[in-house]
Amino acid sequence: MSIGLHNSEFKNPVVRWIDQRMPVFTMMQKEYGTFPTPKNFNYFWNFGALAMVTLMIMIATGIFLSMHYAAHTGLAFDSVERIMRDVNFGWLIRYVHMNGASMFFIVVYIHIFRGMYYGSYKAPRELLWMLGVVIFLLMMATAFMGYVLPWGQMSFWGATVITNLFSAFPVVGNFIVELLWGGFSVDNPTLNRFFSLHYLLPFVIFGVVFLHVAALHITGSNNPLGIEPKGPQDTLPFHPYYTAKDSVGLVVYFIVFAVLVFFAPNYLGHPDNYIPANPLVTPPHIVPEWYFLPYYAILRAVPDKLGGVLLMFGSILVWFVLPWLDRSPVRSMRFRPLARIFFLLWTVCFLVLLWVGAKPAEGTYVLIARIATAYYFAYFLVILPLLAKFERPLPLPESISRPVLGGGPLPAGAAAKPMEKA
Repeated sequence: MSIGLHNSEFKNPVVRWIDQRMPVFTMMQKEYGTFPTPKNFNYFWNFGALAMVTLMIMIATGIFLSMHYAAHTGLAFDSVERIMRDVNFGWLIRYVHMNGASMFFIVVYIHIFRGMYYGSYKAPRELLWMLGVVIFLLMMATAFMGYVLPWGQMSFWGATVITNLFSAFPVVGNFIVELLWGGFSVDNPTLNRFFSLHYLLPFVIFGVVFLHVAALHITGSNNPLGIEPKGPQDTLPFHPYYTAKDSVGLVVYFIVFAVLVFFAPNYLGHPDNYIPANPLVTPPHIVPEWYFLPYYAILRAVPDKLGGVLLMFGSILVWFVLPWLDRSPVRSMRFRPLARIFFLLWTVCFLVLLWVGAKPAEGTYVLIARIATAYYFAYFLVILPLLAKFERPLPLPESISRPVLGGGPLPAGAAAKPMEKA
């Protein structure tokens, strides 16, 4: 029996009663049960689900930590020590939250690089990609503010150095810095602002993730071949096939996460952050968290402060226009041999920047950072546009089912079919 405009098909009377009045179960069944998904996903497609799980872990642990944290320069460091020593399982919650930030960035970096390799930013998924970049920027802001909260030496001096970068902007620079500080130096108002924003932004991220997933379910998922499904023979329902596959990845992920939390909880941190913040003592080598190091290396590679700041922000903002820089009709780099080589070189370049960002800004390290920065931007602004014009991609398969069932690509010499543009 239907109620109003919706007729629920669920047999359970309680579920049906709720669903007839608010069809959340029908929506979940449609979006995560029968939703048609390409049948050739590999395990790189697990990382989107892993990112969602990590976000929920970070929000849950953050709420518990905020119950015991004191956002005051005279109390913040001691409140963190109290969480570690006196609060029941406080050490575990804090280590999960602290290392969860690193795991979140690892998962998201792999998710982004997978999208670049398989061309998930191409039509019709441009907006999906851009929402993903917005999520990444919000993650960076949230992580930076969270790193300041323990109020150790690296927290204080990291906040001082990074916020001062905005002073490089003409006219409005000093105003932005004073707005961030809440005064004329990094002090109690700064800590209060950063704590409030650090608590708020994960919920903003969750909202943008909802839009990201909604956009994904409108355009459908990309796949390793980069071709659109031709019909039911190319797809599988999301459940139970990919819920099972994601569960396998989730178990492996939790094992790695647990090893980090229980056996090396401070491995990715900096020892100076276990020293209370002291404005009168500058650490010999100020470095941000590891996931910011590539952009920190780009910043220091440029001798001009404003130029370094612009390139640092530009290194991420260029991702927004990636769908229009790469005009090749073929999505997946499986069928673009030259593009694959240049992308792998770009990945190496990114890792080199990560390594150089942790080194002193002197001597050979500066030269390496400049070379890597030059290639980083050349890849997006020069190489990809030229490859779209001159590269000859390999023939595409006729359908997703063909290689999955052992058919392989088209015969040699056959004309490659252009990629559909939905």
